Amino acid sequence: MEMHVRDEQQLVEIWLTNAEKKDLELRAGLKDIYDNYKKKKYLVAVYESGEKDLYENVRDLLVYNKRRTAEREVQRNKRQRAAAPER
Repeated sequence: MEMHVRDEQQLVEIWLTNAEKKDLELRAGLKDIYDNYKKKKYLVAVYESGEKDLYENVRDLLVYNKRRTAEREVQRNKRQRAAAPER
């Protein structure tokens, strides 16, 4: 387990390996960390190691986001043209 406390952002990042994310005792122990930092009004984020290829998943996410951004831009342009007064 790796834990990073970012005081300036009031954020705690906890990184778990595949073995750690399946460890029920360790998971139960995280509750103390949550409670401790909740009192300080920090956000606790737990990141679990995945099973799939990181490169492929990030690539697919970037492609999706690029396509979605282009679709939204087209929709925005259509709305602007429809709202513009005709000359």
